[in-house]
Amino acid sequence: MENLERYNHLNKYLKEKFGERTLKICIDGGFTCPNRDGSKSTGGCIFCSEKGSGEHIKPATSISEQVQNYFTSYKAERANKFIVYFQNYTNTYDKIENLKLKYDSALIDDRIVGLEIATRPDCINEDVAKLIKSYSKKYYVCVELGLQTANEKTGKLINRCYSNIDFTNAVNILNKYNIDVVTHIMIGLPSANGQNESKEDLITTVNFLNHHNLQGLKIHSCYVVKNTKLEQLYEQGKYVPLTLNEYLGYCAYVITHISPKVIIHRVSGDAPKDLLAAPDWNLHKKWIINGLDKFLNERNLYQGMYF
Repeated sequence: MENLERYNHLNKYLKEKFGERTLKICIDGGFTCPNRDGSKSTGGCIFCSEKGSGEHIKPATSISEQVQNYFTSYKAERANKFIVYFQNYTNTYDKIENLKLKYDSALIDDRIVGLEIATRPDCINEDVAKLIKSYSKKYYVCVELGLQTANEKTGKLINRCYSNIDFTNAVNILNKYNIDVVTHIMIGLPSANGQNESKEDLITTVNFLNHHNLQGLKIHSCYVVKNTKLEQLYEQGKYVPLTLNEYLGYCAYVITHISPKVIIHRVSGDAPKDLLAAPDWNLHKKWIINGLDKFLNERNLYQGMYF
């Protein structure tokens, strides 16, 4: 039983879909966010870094140059097929004509088979969905939506600036155009009662997700990045990150209760070493992945068994 896949891994899914190993090219599209430019708020979500979670991308070049640079690097030798991934900030937050120019400028190599776009639920509408759908004749298309939590009070505390209704509306629009939806949740967020979100909060979030037609899920721990509002709370002793063991237990709950059809895109978020304030275990991806495998194996747990 040790080698049994306990949950649906993204790598296996992509290999089955495209017939071989398929990798992502992370792109900085030069976007901002309504949570930063003042239209909804400024400063972003309290956990979000100044680069909108894109510290590992070197955006000093145009979108096309970023793609070209990837293909001239050693990374491109690891696969023959690739998905362009617009990652940081809100990658549908612009005029339709500008979005098209940006997406087009990334799709410049025959080895590219997919277009993946990360955004906020309140930045999805019919026109955006129609544009993204237009690429599906040639490419696999996918949209990532941040949810983080279904607890609206926590949503306000983390300065999310969108509602659960916004999320549901976005999913419904993307479902209508048959565009795959991947959502993000964060485990261990601070909550309005001064503690971290509870097991009950996590149960609420998973139940909420299971009432939507989702194709993928990214599970992240809540980690503290330097120069964020969350770091201020951490320094003041008002936020204490989860231990690794706590995180693994919560992560296992999500996997065992989420729909067995959902593809698990990741079980850990990556913080750059020089920007991580806490917890230290977040730097060790293998601890998390291997720890989760061990946790599931020892208890004979697998995805969707309590769905």
